[in-house]
Amino acid sequence: MIDFTLSDDQKQLQELARKFSKEEIAPKAALHDKEGKFPREVAEKAWALGLMNTHISTEFGGLGLGVLDGCIITEELAYGCTGMCTAMEANALAAAPVMVAGNDAQKAEFLGMLTAEPKFAAYCVTEPGAGSDVSGIRTLAKKDGEDYVINGSKMWITNASVASWYFVLAYTDPTLKHKGMSGFIVPADAKGITVGKKEWNMGQRASDTRGLTFDNVRIPARYRLGNEGEGFKIAMSAFDHTRPTVAAGAVGLAKRAMDEAVAYSMTRKTFGQPIASYQAISFLIAEMGMNIEAARMLVYKAGFEIDAGRRNTKFAAMAKAFAADMAMKVATDAVQVFGGYGYSEEYPVEKLMRDAKIYQIYEGTSQIQRLIMAKEIFDRA
Repeated sequence: MIDFTLSDDQKQLQELARKFSKEEIAPKAALHDKEGKFPREVAEKAWALGLMNTHISTEFGGLGLGVLDGCIITEELAYGCTGMCTAMEANALAAAPVMVAGNDAQKAEFLGMLTAEPKFAAYCVTEPGAGSDVSGIRTLAKKDGEDYVINGSKMWITNASVASWYFVLAYTDPTLKHKGMSGFIVPADAKGITVGKKEWNMGQRASDTRGLTFDNVRIPARYRLGNEGEGFKIAMSAFDHTRPTVAAGAVGLAKRAMDEAVAYSMTRKTFGQPIASYQAISFLIAEMGMNIEAARMLVYKAGFEIDAGRRNTKFAAMAKAFAADMAMKVATDAVQVFGGYGYSEEYPVEKLMRDAKIYQIYEGTSQIQRLIMAKEIFDRA
C-alpha cells in the first residue's frame, strides 16, 4: 500500500515552519533583499524553534529527523523567502560531509557546535576556475608533521563570513586527480584565512556569498574527514542528503509564485471580468499547479529513499533538476500573469523570478543533474 499522507509529527513540523515563514520570514523578505542583509535574527529564532540542523542526530544535540522531514520544513521556509532559507539551510550542506564521514570526536566538536548555539557553517568546494568540474580545483593540503597546511581559493561560498567552520575539499595528491582529493574541517578563526567581499547577486541577496583565500592555513590532522583520497567521494555523497531539500526550496518558491498569480488574477479585471476567467491565464496557472505537484512528489521520493537506507542519487538529481527548472518557469509565468506590474519591484513576483534562477545553478547545475541521471540509468540498464 502506498500512502501519501503525512504523519502527525510531520504535519506539526509543517505547520510550525509555515507559521514561522508567514510571521517571521515573509514580512522581512523585501528589506533583506534590498539591503543584502544576512538574516541572523531570523535564523536565531528558527534555530530556537528547532527548524535548523534538523538532520543532526540526537546524540550530538540535533533532532535526528530524516531528509523527508527536512524537505517538508524547507518548502515552507522557502515560501517566505528562499534567500533567507538558503542562509539557514547552508548548515545542512556543510554538516553533511561530517555526518557521512566524520568520527565521533569530529561530530561531537563540529556538529555539536551547531546545535549548542545558533552558529553557521559553510561548504567550500567551488573555486574561481572549478565549478561543475570539481577535478579542476587547485587548493592543496600538504602534510606537515601532525598538521596539514592548506593553500588555495574558494568562490561562491554561502555563509562564508558568518561561518564558525568550513568543510574544505583540497588535493593531497594532484597526480591522482579526483582520487587524490581529501576533505577537511577548517575552523573559521584559523590563521591565514581571508574572507572576500560580499557578492551582490541577481537574487537570494539575503544569503551571504563570498570568496575565501587560504594562505598557509595550518590545521591538525585530526580534522581530516576519512582517509586521504576519500574527499571527492565524501563531498559528492553529501549531495544525496541535500539535493532533495534544495529541490524542496524550489517547490516552496514556485508555490508562492503560483499563489501570488492566483490572487492577482482573481482581482485584476480586463473588459469587465477577472483575468482568471480567460483561458490564456487559467491554463498558465493550471500548468503551475500540475508541475508543482509533480516536483513535490519527486522531492518526497528522493527524501524517502535515502531515509529508507537506499541509494537515492538518481532521484535526488531528478528532484533537483525538475524542481529547479519548474520553479524558474513558474516564477517567469507568474510575472507574465502580472503583466507590467510583475516587472516592478513593488510586486513580489519580480523577486521570486530573480531568486528562482540560482536553483538551476547551485548544488550542481540542471545540466550536471542530467549527466548524473543518464549515468545512473545507463549504469543500471
